[in-house]
Amino acid sequence: MADTRAAQLRRLWLNVHLWIALSLVALLVPISISGSLLVWHDEIDSVLNPKRYAVSGPQVSLQPSEYLAKAEAAVADDPTKPRATALRYPEPGWPVRATMRAQPREAGARPRLLNVYLDPPTGKVLDVVDFRASLFGFLHVFHENLTIPEYSGRQIVGWAGVGMLILSLTGIWLWWPRGGDFRRGLRWRRSPLFTFNLHHLLGFWISLPLAVVSATGIYLSFPQTARETMSSIAPMTPQGQRGFGQVAQHTALTADQALAAALKAEPNGKPVALFLPVQQRERPLAWRTQISRAGSGDIVTLMTDDQSGQTSPALVPLSGDRSAAWIRWIHEGSRGGPVWAVLVTLTGIFPTIFAVTGIIMWLRKRSDRKEVAGKGAKPRLRPAE
Repeated sequence: MADTRAAQLRRLWLNVHLWIALSLVALLVPISISGSLLVWHDEIDSVLNPKRYAVSGPQVSLQPSEYLAKAEAAVADDPTKPRATALRYPEPGWPVRATMRAQPREAGARPRLLNVYLDPPTGKVLDVVDFRASLFGFLHVFHENLTIPEYSGRQIVGWAGVGMLILSLTGIWLWWPRGGDFRRGLRWRRSPLFTFNLHHLLGFWISLPLAVVSATGIYLSFPQTARETMSSIAPMTPQGQRGFGQVAQHTALTADQALAAALKAEPNGKPVALFLPVQQRERPLAWRTQISRAGSGDIVTLMTDDQSGQTSPALVPLSGDRSAAWIRWIHEGSRGGPVWAVLVTLTGIFPTIFAVTGIIMWLRKRSDRKEVAGKGAKPRLRPAE
């Protein structure tokens, strides 16, 4: 009776696994592939657009105001009047990037985001890119909402993530060898069929990372629900106080003075990014600077008051904000080192392999059943059963 019940449960999970995969394959494969490409967006972009990254040297030689002035001059003819919002300092061998925000061409549209790539030693403009019109801008939007936000695209991606999470967990159940011998499950030749072995063995090794990436993706796809859930267990900053707003048109400090004040507070640090002050109701203008500390490499955020020039550490994010940030970093593969980045990449590549091998296995099993039905014989068990 126990064996019969176990067989019935296995058949149930097999059917759940099969029909979710067949129903969602057209969504899961492109969403997964776009995610794996986004893990290495800078590296891939440098191959596709080498001129954009053709720096003359690693030395960041100019003051921030000079980089910002060259970036603004590069977009001076743009009728949408882009304004600089941030300056990002590179690792050696990469360009300096100025982020510009432009007014949308149509009422109600989202603001345009421009990236101006600058040569670190000379400040020469290497390229100006409308982010959302670029390849990786498209991939970001597609991965987030299938480019159909008006049709609940983000929620569709979230429910596809639910399906992927179920597939990864049921896959572990189906991978587990009958009889409970864990070591047998690690063998390549559980079956004479190449597709079966490939599907099961790759599925086992990637199942847990795939479940983690799927679960974090679900969180990001339902931001309001996720925020309410997170704030119920850990404090989070109210949405109206999170620092978004229009860049201030007039400031008392220059970008050079703001960066100098931040580096005075962290004299051995290296600038990572400088964010221009934004207008916020009932809050004074402040420059935000991210500094990488010498030795440890930890990134600290400093706030410099635009009027007094006083610099102090930014408020420590609340525990809920930190948890939400880590969920995003885990999903993107941007924290955790190269090993986790590779694993996240594989969670985007392997679903295509699973789709192909799974469909082949399903079609072969259907063919066998038709053959057996035609001969009036009992179905033969596959070696992997």
